[in-house]
Amino acid sequence: MSNIVIVFDFDKTIIDCDSDNWVVDELGFTDLFNHLLPTMPWNSVMDRMMMELHSHGITIQDIENVLHRIPIHPRIIPAIKSAHALGCDLRIVSDANVFFIETILKHLGISECFTEINTNPGYVNQQGRLTILPYHDFNKASHGCPLCPPNMCKGLIIDRIQDTVCEVDNKKFIYLGDGAGDYCPILRFRERDFVMPRKNFPVWDLICKDPSLVKAEIHGWCDGEEFEQVLMKLINTIMIEENAKFISSECKLQTLSTPVFETLPKPLSVRP
Repeated sequence: MSNIVIVFDFDKTIIDCDSDNWVVDELGFTDLFNHLLPTMPWNSVMDRMMMELHSHGITIQDIENVLHRIPIHPRIIPAIKSAHALGCDLRIVSDANVFFIETILKHLGISECFTEINTNPGYVNQQGRLTILPYHDFNKASHGCPLCPPNMCKGLIIDRIQDTVCEVDNKKFIYLGDGAGDYCPILRFRERDFVMPRKNFPVWDLICKDPSLVKAEIHGWCDGEEFEQVLMKLINTIMIEENAKFISSECKLQTLSTPVFETLPKPLSVRP
């Protein structure tokens, strides 16, 4: 296991579209979605849309079939599998929902690569309809972050992950995302960490307004090919640095513990 934690957004980062929009559009309910969107938060609209789909006879299998067709760049899966094979701790922090994400990851054959999925809860009720809930129940209490939507503050999730892994193992983070909701968590990382915002997407625009607010190293990417190239380069760089520190530390220990060096003559001073 390496000392690298990689946190991925999901929509437009791992997959190449928004999973909510994909399902709604593919099943022919775009107009209703657009009509409801101005009236309530996005997460609440998606729960309402699942109710509407169910009332029109759309089954869970129909939704799964649509999710199985979701577009993804061909280099994304190899990149994820390579990072996992190198011992990186892969996690997802997404404002999608657990049903969509797990269905897609299972279909792509990469579910086992991730140790944790942080997203909006979703479950199939007894009537066979998908119910989607907010990650933070904003009807009970606000999460208090002005940068994030009411149902999820990704920054708070990153705080919790950092608290659980950093102090003990001295981990380094790589964070990948595209949306405005990824800006808050990016501000939480330190100088030793790395962030990979998708170029010309909302999070990139927010960072470009004042890059000095981001403490972590910034490495942009455009598409799945660059996603793989930049990610693997960062992983290799971190691992080489860590190996160099380990070798240096081992050499010092061996020097201190080898008594033969105590018997060697002292070097002669050379006058200029």
